[in-house]
Parts: sequence; C-alpha cells; structure tokens
Amino acid sequence: MKSLLLALLISSSPAAAQVLGPDAAACRASEGPAIQVDATGLKDRTGDLKLELYPADEADFLKPDKDLVAAGKTFRRISVPTPAAGAIALCMRVARPGRYALLLVHNRDGKNKFSFWSDGAGFPSNVKLGRSRPKVEQALIDVGTGITVTHIRLQYLRGLSGFGPVDPG
Repeated sequence: MKSLLLALLISSSPAAAQVLGPDAAACRASEGPAIQVDATGLKDRTGDLKLELYPADEADFLKPDKDLVAAGKTFRRISVPTPAAGAIALCMRVARPGRYALLLVHNRDGKNKFSFWSDGAGFPSNVKLGRSRPKVEQALIDVGTGITVTHIRLQYLRGLSGFGPVDPG
C-alpha cells in the first residue's frame, strides 16, 4: 500500500516528466531495452519533438533514413507534438542492448526537413555544437537491458558562434 501511495504521489507531482511517444508504457513499466530522454532547454513549445536512433558509426550517422533501412541498418524515429507545459521525457524501445547514436530535434517550423535557422537539436553528450557538423562521438549512447536514461539539452542557432543552448545555465 505504501509503495502504491508513493507511486501515485510521484506521478502526480508537477515536477514529474510526461513520458511521451509510442513506447511510453515501456519506460513507465521499466520494460527494456529502451531509452528515456529527459529533454530540457526548449526555445518554445511549438512544433514537434523527434527522437532518432542511428548506427554508432560516423559513416551512417545522420544518413537518410531510406538509405539506412534499405541497407538493413539501425534506424528508428519517433515524433510527438511538443507539450504545452511541463517536464518532458521521450521513450524509445531499441531492438537489443548495445551502442547507438541518438539525436533529438525540436522541429519548430512543422516541416519534415531540419531548418538550420529555426529548429533545435541535441545529443547525449550535451557538448556545445557550434558551427560544425556534429560528430558521432557527441551522439553515442550505450543501452543496457533495462531503461537507459539520458538528459539532452536542446541547442539552437545563436548567431555567428553557431548552435548553443538558449539558456547556458
């Protein structure tokens, strides 16, 4: 009874993140292997959030999904509307434990192509992206048999210095 009451208090807490995505039940029930991304640093609450999973090598990282799928390589994407308020957690099941590359995109303009000028992006390393194309090392995540939780702080174009967090704090 105590554990049920504690679970209800935690899930009803305003600080508790909404677990989003078609695999949300897996993260809530701790049924892995899956990745839970706690996302912060959103510029606003418009558009969609897209979580993409790639092979953990430079040659395939950020390659078009059609090419990866045609070659039988790892690729998965989930997309959810950006919630109007509250903490955000996205859940994605993976086929098996292992090393992957992970990208979170805040698709603010509603188009299906990344807009350098308006969209945000983030990776598990949370290293400032700057002006260069991201390297696979910034996106690597090791997924175990359970729920692997990572925090991604989104970054947006910040002038001549390139991409960085909206709030550097």
